[in-house]
Amino acid sequence: MELHERLGDTGVGDTVRGSHDPFADVKNRIHLALIEDLGRQIFTTEIDQAQLRPRIVEEVRTRLEEEPGISREDRERLVAELIDDIMGHGPLERLLADDTVSEIMVNAPNDVWIEREGILHRTTVRFTDESQLRRIINKMVAEVGRRIDEAQPMVDARMSDGSRINAVIPPLSLSGALLTIRKFGAERLDTNALVRVGTLTPETADLLRLCVEARLNILISGGTGAGKTTLLNAMSSGIPDSERIVTVEDAAELRLAQRHVLRLETRPKNIEGEGEVTIRDLVRNTLRMRPDRIVVGEVRGAETLDMLQAMNTGHDGSLSTVHANTPRDALARIETMVLMAGYDLPLRAIRQQMASALDLIVQLERLHDGSRKVMAITEVQRMESDVITLQELFRFEVDQRASGRMVVGQLVGTGLRPGFLDKFEKRGVRLPSWLSGSASGGVRPDPSERRAA
Repeated sequence: MELHERLGDTGVGDTVRGSHDPFADVKNRIHLALIEDLGRQIFTTEIDQAQLRPRIVEEVRTRLEEEPGISREDRERLVAELIDDIMGHGPLERLLADDTVSEIMVNAPNDVWIEREGILHRTTVRFTDESQLRRIINKMVAEVGRRIDEAQPMVDARMSDGSRINAVIPPLSLSGALLTIRKFGAERLDTNALVRVGTLTPETADLLRLCVEARLNILISGGTGAGKTTLLNAMSSGIPDSERIVTVEDAAELRLAQRHVLRLETRPKNIEGEGEVTIRDLVRNTLRMRPDRIVVGEVRGAETLDMLQAMNTGHDGSLSTVHANTPRDALARIETMVLMAGYDLPLRAIRQQMASALDLIVQLERLHDGSRKVMAITEVQRMESDVITLQELFRFEVDQRASGRMVVGQLVGTGLRPGFLDKFEKRGVRLPSWLSGSASGGVRPDPSERRAA
């Protein structure tokens, strides 16, 4: 029995290297013929794709009937594969449609991997050859107005559903075209969903919601794929509908549900090397748009200085993310990125701006079992000498008694009194009873004890 038959429709398993698709020549021949005959109709945006699809299906069936020696079962499979290739994304179509797949990695035409629940799996999905893979990449980036060729052999773009695409082709890639797709889930996760999957506890979810409502400036820190954008999306639900929100992103991924949201996205250089619009340009422009909140998808360069200045000039309640392994590392990265702005600023002045601008750092991590957890919620306090003091409010503690591969643990409060409680009172945000208890100086009980009570 063939490997793909044993695995069913999951597409997960070890690819059989060196195997040859007996219908590859037929598929290539029909594909090229249809592109030549119907190319303009297939790629135009003026024709309804729902009306065009039946016509292409009929064309494919007609051409396959002219091919001898193909069984009815194989003919139906070829029709589906050709339609996916011509109107969709070829062999990747079923992986893109699978909500359990969070990332797709194409290392070669016959070497496709996926991430499912944080674990990497090799798949039986394969492209006919390098040219088919290149066609799919070109189609994906063209759909969002980007291009990839020898002059620009690397592209970072997004699909219409918010999924992020990264593609690299020769000469930068020495092993052929490479494609990575970070899928954006069809379901928009809120803080309750993050509690269900164990990323947050009910207490910390409640605290973060109140911090957003009290207009604290919050930085979400974590490594690649830790879930920073997902948490940012979930926390943004605490912003009232009455506020004007401006989002700034390199590749638009945020999905804010409020009514008054303005979305800005950067623009790369054109073919003449001109027309680039950076995140810094957009952050500066947001200040002229009368924003109540500024949400920067990720700070990674000189725009960090403009974001800190905005936080310090009346734009409270701003949210952003940064790549860092710990809250202290996040501050060090921000300091470095401010220096990238090109101004000869003393370190003490930069740190004073950071200490007065930022209120809270939420640290995320993807653990070895594939789960994504908030590892710490840390308050940014005042300057002491030349150092910014940090106060840990919650930390993730691993249950050492648990055995097995799964990480077992929970966020536990340190019992320290947050210094931002006066901002809660100023904004008229009512404190939960357990937080009011910590404000009086007492160490609050362990979350499991509070739930039992």
